[in-house]
Amino acid sequence: MMMIRRLTINISLLLLSVGLHAQPQQMSLQDVIATGLENNYSIRIARNQEQVSINNFSRGNAGFLPTLSMRAGHSGSYTTTDQTAFDGQESSLRNIHNTVTNAELNLGWTLFDGFRVQTTYDKLAALKQMGELNTRLTIENLVASITAEYYNLIQQQRLLNNLKFAVELSRERMRIDEERFLLGSGSKLQLLQAEVFLNADSSRMTRQEEVVRASRIRLNELMAMENLRFNLQPTDTVIPIDDILIFETLEASARQNNVHLQMARKDIDVSEFDKKLARSATYPFVNLSSAYSASHNTFQAGSFSDQQRYGMNYGITVGINIFDGFNQRRRVDNATIAIDNSRLRLDDTKNSLMADLIATYNVYLNNLRLVEMESQNLDVAYETLDIALERYRLGELSGIELREVQKNLLEAEERLVSIQYQTKQAEVSLLYISGRIMEYL
Repeated sequence: MMMIRRLTINISLLLLSVGLHAQPQQMSLQDVIATGLENNYSIRIARNQEQVSINNFSRGNAGFLPTLSMRAGHSGSYTTTDQTAFDGQESSLRNIHNTVTNAELNLGWTLFDGFRVQTTYDKLAALKQMGELNTRLTIENLVASITAEYYNLIQQQRLLNNLKFAVELSRERMRIDEERFLLGSGSKLQLLQAEVFLNADSSRMTRQEEVVRASRIRLNELMAMENLRFNLQPTDTVIPIDDILIFETLEASARQNNVHLQMARKDIDVSEFDKKLARSATYPFVNLSSAYSASHNTFQAGSFSDQQRYGMNYGITVGINIFDGFNQRRRVDNATIAIDNSRLRLDDTKNSLMADLIATYNVYLNNLRLVEMESQNLDVAYETLDIALERYRLGELSGIELREVQKNLLEAEERLVSIQYQTKQAEVSLLYISGRIMEYL
């Protein structure tokens, strides 16, 4: 009895210490998702990458706009010159300082480059959309993960409550056995057996508390909470299940809205743009160039003391690639293969998507039937326990038989909670596949 009291006191102190360190704060699923979308590091990285693709989508980056550059410089020299003429006359110039100062403004503009500029601009637009889709994919993955972990926390808490109920039942049974032993109508063996069962249930409850804490930490990690010990308490106490999902509706939504399919389709567009870029080398190109320059020279010897020059020049260059060792044909052939691979990846994604949808929907339907069945089993288990407890108090039922009834109730509750969570997981997967996962927000 002293051992049981010490165990009970230790458990109480543990629960009290946890409560003192962090008071529980209730949050709904929508609150948790909103916090995760704001703080999660993967989301922030994806948004930064999307911003890069947005920055790259510009007419200047595609080559529509001209380029303008300026250069300026100054140089000088100190020279000494000794000269001897054919008639023997000698002349000498010492430390002659000459300088050159110049500035130049250059303009360049590609007037035509085989439609490369327009194709590049269209490709940058497709890459921008790919960046948006990648951000959406990261968001949907996070929402699915948070939703699954949120309801996992509820599942683990319900299992913990179930074990607490089991401990209370074992404690009640031990109280009955202790009274019987003190009155002389019970045996020491039966009392010790009740103590063993109580210790076993208490141990399971302690281990389950650790599972609950681990789930809470994982949820805090997904939300990128600064304090990973944040004592989050879901506002929901049960796992709600949407039991009216229709396969045909999910399939139509998946074909239209699934982000993996949209990314695969967009990848085909990018590959086709690459082929157009490869073909652009077969067209002629026209470049415009112009420059304005000014220079100033100073001389310490010669006919002039200084000289200034300024003016502009311009030119148009027209060219075409006649032969490059069949490299241009090779690039076009490789681009064609890349397009074919992109289409094959799209077909493979569709096939995999439909297979996952069918398999998950079958699991979903089967789990719905199991939820109904296990709910009925749990009602029967509770009724059986009430009868068994009354018979045990009257001495008409053995301790082993009561333990078996208690075990059946515990397992029935665990099966129901587990199948409810599995059904919720299937529901989350179906909404994720069909592109409707944001309905949880």
